Amino acid sequence: MKLQRVVTPETRHLLERIYRHSRHHQVRQRAHCLLLYSQDFSISQLMTIFSVGQKTIYNWLNEWEDRSVAGLYNRPGRGRKPTFDADQKAQIKQWAKQYPRQLKRIVQKVQATWNITVSTQTIKRVLKSLRMSWHRFRRGLGRRPNPQEYARKQVALEILKRLEELGHIALYYMDETGFSLTPTIPYGWQSIGETEVIPSTRSRHLNILGFMQRQGVLESYVSTQSITSDVVIACIETFFSTVDKATVIVMDQAPIHTSYAMQDKREEWKANDIYIFELPTYSPELNQIEIVWRFMKYDWLEAKAYESWQSLRNHVEEMLRGFGQDFVINFA
Repeated sequence: MKLQRVVTPETRHLLERIYRHSRHHQVRQRAHCLLLYSQDFSISQLMTIFSVGQKTIYNWLNEWEDRSVAGLYNRPGRGRKPTFDADQKAQIKQWAKQYPRQLKRIVQKVQATWNITVSTQTIKRVLKSLRMSWHRFRRGLGRRPNPQEYARKQVALEILKRLEELGHIALYYMDETGFSLTPTIPYGWQSIGETEVIPSTRSRHLNILGFMQRQGVLESYVSTQSITSDVVIACIETFFSTVDKATVIVMDQAPIHTSYAMQDKREEWKANDIYIFELPTYSPELNQIEIVWRFMKYDWLEAKAYESWQSLRNHVEEMLRGFGQDFVINFA
């Protein structure tokens, strides 16, 4: 067929731009077809290039003749109708929250509620379109902090951050964690059909007490012994034997932080310009060093670290030494 609607140089420029930049594959394909047809490519050649039938090529050309550039786009109402409307998708999302590990249960709900038969793969696609994904659950605390205390402490902590940025104080986050030869690596890329095995064995714990600043400074004490109030006191007095400005140490209300021994030291520390800022209970997200422990355990620690006790210790000490340079977190 001969095109009655001539592809002028201006139209060719427009089609080339649509072909290169349109986010719709079908639109790019039709623009490309018109460009080639205007260059005297035959219908049979176009059928081969685009892997479509003769009728499809003629439909594209006829749409161009009838509607010009608008013919590159599907008419309203064309294409397969969605299986679920917006309200049904919202209900599926609620079922997914109710049964987060049981897609077959959701399929049954869909069948019983709307008499619609779908597969678990369809449900997966719907959930992905709703910005849901399959990923690891995170263990949380069984109780909630007091909302008034939480809000007050959160505001106070923001003020401390601002004072630190202005150079008026030094702000440190303190906490303890532990490592053992029981792996904490939940996921990793593996060949299909193969399962990588990480050695796991019972072992003593490598305990760490850390003092961290948001600028990438991490001071740490590493030991195989339990960390007690006496250890915490000794570390504070060692790491902060002298300070050149008011120093605030943020810590949670773990028993070793609120013991009588710790309480007795606070007035002495205040006299040396060292202050303890207690976080509200059940609020680990306010202690930024908790983020460091999480990165160390779940992101930075390599699988080969679990080959032996010495290997684990070497890897942990490497992460502690390299924090802020080789191992970086943006706390902004």
